[in-house]
Amino acid sequence: MTTSSESTEIAVTDDDFWNVEGIVGELGQIRRNWRTTNSHHAEYGTEGFPSRVRLAKVAEELCGALFPLRLGPDFVRLHNEETFVTQSLQIALSRLQAQVRLELHYTAERKHEVEEQANAIVLSFSRQLPEIRRLLDLDIDAAYRGDPAARSLDEVLICYPGLLAIIHHRLAHALHRLGAPLVARILSEIAHGSTGIDIHPGATIGRGFFIDHGTGVVVGETAIVGDNVRLYQGVTLGAKDFTSESSGALVRAQPRHPIVEDDVVIYAAATILGRVTIGKGSEIGGNVWLTHSVPPHSRVSQPRPLVAQVQTGNATPSAASLN
Repeated sequence: MTTSSESTEIAVTDDDFWNVEGIVGELGQIRRNWRTTNSHHAEYGTEGFPSRVRLAKVAEELCGALFPLRLGPDFVRLHNEETFVTQSLQIALSRLQAQVRLELHYTAERKHEVEEQANAIVLSFSRQLPEIRRLLDLDIDAAYRGDPAARSLDEVLICYPGLLAIIHHRLAHALHRLGAPLVARILSEIAHGSTGIDIHPGATIGRGFFIDHGTGVVVGETAIVGDNVRLYQGVTLGAKDFTSESSGALVRAQPRHPIVEDDVVIYAAATILGRVTIGKGSEIGGNVWLTHSVPPHSRVSQPRPLVAQVQTGNATPSAASLN
């Protein structure tokens, strides 16, 4: 008689019951075939690969160094703030250099120069951190001024997903411009995974940028966003179409995303596609689909909906505008 405490598992006596050796061999052959077929796309990871886990830690350390009393650990106080920032930057920049070095090893023609190049990139990046902090202060202030629900600057910095996304973007954009696009993309995707806000590190974003609520916002690689721009949830600054070569391969890095000039507000779920320009001071209404440029100080909205009114004894409805 079998009791409830007795195991019902089947005893496996074969050392390779799951045929793991055969699966491993087949997977290896698939990889070799892929590398042969795609030899013009050298595969990241041959000599090592930048680690998302390690870069997440770097991002956390950089956030703490930029805002030690708010984004740093709870033991940081005014009396040890400078010491904490010093130690955090030393650790974060060393870890970042290691990740940049892994990326450069993939593309560098002269492998012996990778260490020097990685050092130069991270050194230049470190010199930009004070300016990144100044830009972020303007972003925080823009969010506080633009959202009546915000009770303090600290609340904006600690709680708003748009701020986390823009912190990561400003760090990633600097690395992208300095020649570490893969590391930059990983930093952006770490924030994307946490916030639902997808900003490509190649996008250029001006001062005082505010993303309200944020979930579902997409800003493409070649987008240019001016100063004091506000986006709401679900906004897309995307590409309308893609140029292809005769072989069918996409032509990359061409300008294909919108230019949004200063002081523009784009409301929830608006979609703006292609290399169009949204003129200074314009307002783009919610759920608008826009594929052409608009002049400065434009107001773009959906047509007003119509309601059908059926008169008694008359089967033909008339339409009236809903205000």
